[in-house]
Amino acid sequence: MALFGKPQYSTVTVKKKDIPKDLWTKCPKTGEIIYNRVLKENLMVVPSSGYHFPLKARDRIASMLDEGTFEEMDMGVHSLDPLEFNATSSYPEKLKQNQDKTKETDTVISGMGTMGGMPVSIAVMDFRFMAASLGSAAGEKITRAIERGVEKKCPVIIVSASGGARMQEGILSLMQLAKTSAALAKLSEAGLPYFSILTNPTMAGVMASYASLGDVIIAEPEALIGFAGPRVIKETTQQDLPAGFQTSEFLLEHGLVDLIIPRGEMRDRMINLIKALYGSKKSA
Repeated sequence: MALFGKPQYSTVTVKKKDIPKDLWTKCPKTGEIIYNRVLKENLMVVPSSGYHFPLKARDRIASMLDEGTFEEMDMGVHSLDPLEFNATSSYPEKLKQNQDKTKETDTVISGMGTMGGMPVSIAVMDFRFMAASLGSAAGEKITRAIERGVEKKCPVIIVSASGGARMQEGILSLMQLAKTSAALAKLSEAGLPYFSILTNPTMAGVMASYASLGDVIIAEPEALIGFAGPRVIKETTQQDLPAGFQTSEFLLEHGLVDLIIPRGEMRDRMINLIKALYGSKKSA
């Protein structure tokens, strides 16, 4: 028997399984640990560093539109499996997995609402659903949101977050680029404003179509925005790329982005922009 034993200073035993899960999140920018409750109250933005985590589409809509005014539309639009795509799992299985995970039918939520009392047609992409890839259903919802703007004679807001076209739909996915762009041409002919909001990340086919066609293009801070990844671009061009060349800040400096607006300021700034570009038209 040992003459000296290790003193027991603690009289409370906490088992790992007794610690609630999902209480904290680590900020990728600073390493700070922050309560998830604080994050949610701050629209998933770290108060100290300003780092913007992804935000659910419905939470974003609630943060932007006047309370209780959002009317969801196009809920019956959903993806099919025209190519009978099958990889590690079939396309219908993949869709079902993401529907169960997100409680959404597809990538885009669209509808009508008001901002500062002014009507808007809005479509928001949710990155949680298959990386917000653009398939036929998402393209149809985006197009209908634009067409509603023409019909109702009101501004259109599209909030993008996407990894690009949906490979499980092949060329049908790529056709959405032309389809949505053609709808925006009609909106422009009608003299109605289109506000494109780019969040992290907005890439590939989405960025190459409606995301880059806004009358006003707005980005959240430090969002990744571009067409192909840096490695692919470097190998193709055989050139070294400037630091941060696919960030909101770089694109603002070089003229592709008009404004960078933090998420907490988005609603108020958007209301001012809508008043400037649409308010006088509405009163007339």
